[in-house]
Amino acid sequence: MNPEPAIRVADLSKRFGKFVAVDRVSFDVQRGEVFGFLGPNGSGKSTTIRMLCGILSPTSGAGRVAGFDVARDPERVRQHIGYMSQRFSLYEELTVRENLDFYGGIYGLTAAAAVARRDEVLSLVGLADGRDALARDLPGGLRQRLALACAIIHDPPVLFLDEPTAGVDPISRREFWGLIRTMAAAGTAILVTTHYMDEAEHCGSLAFIYEGRLIAKGSPAVLKTSLHGTLVEVRVAPEALISTLTALRGCPVVRDVALFGTALHVTLTSPTALSELRTYLDAAQRADAPMEAIIPSLEDVFVSLVAREAET
Repeated sequence: MNPEPAIRVADLSKRFGKFVAVDRVSFDVQRGEVFGFLGPNGSGKSTTIRMLCGILSPTSGAGRVAGFDVARDPERVRQHIGYMSQRFSLYEELTVRENLDFYGGIYGLTAAAAVARRDEVLSLVGLADGRDALARDLPGGLRQRLALACAIIHDPPVLFLDEPTAGVDPISRREFWGLIRTMAAAGTAILVTTHYMDEAEHCGSLAFIYEGRLIAKGSPAVLKTSLHGTLVEVRVAPEALISTLTALRGCPVVRDVALFGTALHVTLTSPTALSELRTYLDAAQRADAPMEAIIPSLEDVFVSLVAREAET
């Protein structure tokens, strides 16, 4: 018999008056899994997380976290989860050690258990040598590590991370994701939101939410094969990027087109449309624009899904 998922969500909805913030969302997160929850700002990610943390009551549907019902047992849910927001919300006038002691007390750890667990998490997040530093004096990457340490001081089986690396430098982001993988390998179920598609690649499963509805879910590999059509990269001079993008939106064989750095990523209706795209570019006086079929990234999939939903 398979164990119950660490997080189980079934047709979960939240309405504020006539506004539907979350619309019948369903997914599971297994023990030891890193689950990416992606979507534009205002898509319903934070509202979903607040319901799963027992902060907001669902309007309908069901959610279970760490074996407890989020509607009937919100206090038990909160005792068995860790939560870290994108904003540093700890006490800047306290030291690293004092912040951990404070949160250990909030979660009801005994004095002996708090000290033992404090030393354990300080070692895990690499702050053992900085335990006496004031939180306000820590650089951004170390502040995020401290926030993570406080979120897991009580050793929760489920961890919610809401854009945990926002505004953090690339090296610190990489190190932080190393910590996430370490905790998942130890059995912690982790639901993480992020706007960085390279981070989403590290997730075992992903769900894309848009305007309160799940529009896709699956592993990164499966989602990248779900892109309908052929993806082509078109390179033009920087000063011609916007005009070419606008022109391609009128091409009958183009399903989607988006700006990606110094190039355009164009989704065609079929592989045979490549010659028609070349003809269209020539007619638009872009005969010198090189183009090639490429393997889609998660960002390509995300942009395509959102564009398709926006059109319906």
